[in-house]
Amino acid sequence: MTWTVWLSLLAACVVISFTPGAGAINTMSNALVQGWRRSLWGVLGQQAALIVHVVVVAAGVGLFVARSPVLFEIIRYAGAAYLVYLGIRMLLATPEEQSLDPSARVREGAWSIFRRGFWVNLLNPKAIVFFLAFVPQFIRLDRDPLPQYLVLVGTVIVVDVLVMWFFFAAAAKSFRRFTRDARGQRILNAVFGALFIAVAALLLFLH
Repeated sequence: MTWTVWLSLLAACVVISFTPGAGAINTMSNALVQGWRRSLWGVLGQQAALIVHVVVVAAGVGLFVARSPVLFEIIRYAGAAYLVYLGIRMLLATPEEQSLDPSARVREGAWSIFRRGFWVNLLNPKAIVFFLAFVPQFIRLDRDPLPQYLVLVGTVIVVDVLVMWFFFAAAAKSFRRFTRDARGQRILNAVFGALFIAVAALLLFLH
């Protein structure tokens, strides 16, 4: 991969990562509830899903998913259902379930945070279709594909981790003061719950 191609890849990754979506919402939600440092586990889970997407596309399965309306719809509805589940869970959460003192708040397990981030990104068939269109732009078939895929995956992951953790998760810090009382927690739960459901609706109704 030449420097020109890599710089184009870098620019594309930055734009993509800054585009708000379920991953950004999940990251901000984790940062609010579990803190900025622990939100990294969710970000890493999302990166694991990105690796799966690239592997799926590289293996040619992505083309099959893109050309199979039934399979695409199954994955699309499963992804939307999971986002709705996360949204409803936040809407129904009560301040009693979360300590009003952030320092004494019950910690969610790192694996649980990681797993949720993984499923949020994985259950998005449009991501597979997107990578199906995105990946070939930066891979030359007349050269060894493995080093090219490693550079591509490494660039995507590094950029996305930096944007998710140092931008979206850090941005959530400004809302932490709302978690100090029951009313603030209810408002934030409602906002992020509604955002998860809104993203699910977009996934279903925008093609």
